[in-house]
Amino acid sequence: THEGGVLKRKRLERGTLLVKKPGKMRWTYQAPDEKVFVSDGVRLIQYFPDENRAVVSEVPDDDQAAVLFLAGRGNLTRDFNVSFGQGGDAAPTWTLRLEPRKPQPEYDWLEIAAARNTLVLQSLTVAEKQGSRSTFVFANFKENPGLADKTFAFSIPRGAEVSNAGPVKR
Repeated sequence: THEGGVLKRKRLERGTLLVKKPGKMRWTYQAPDEKVFVSDGVRLIQYFPDENRAVVSEVPDDDQAAVLFLAGRGNLTRDFNVSFGQGGDAAPTWTLRLEPRKPQPEYDWLEIAAARNTLVLQSLTVAEKQGSRSTFVFANFKENPGLADKTFAFSIPRGAEVSNAGPVKR
């Protein structure tokens, strides 16, 4: 769920996330619009099938990039000031508020929630600099499913419009 903008509109998206540490991720959105974001640990490709358009960039070197936290590139004690988030003692989850020790250009803080009984990740909220919030809620969580590296390879379809968002490492 993304909530932001002048009117604080909410946009709900659904899809799947695959992660292989360190730094490999594949976000496949099915609704309301199809799109694929793939990181092989070196470059990030964002592909929008409806527009046949791709954006290619290098994966940020900064270990504190919000989504890279999921891919094992962050360190709680080194990179963040950690406190308990809201929820209280009766909540079914433990919530940690993570405020970066160094100011970040994209976000102000992160909040992660894990089930109290299993410590399985339930959600991640990112408070973005422009005042919007993105909350990712995870279901059907499987830890260490043995994903192949080829899962994180993406070939841009022939004829797609490709733009580069900065230099790409080779």
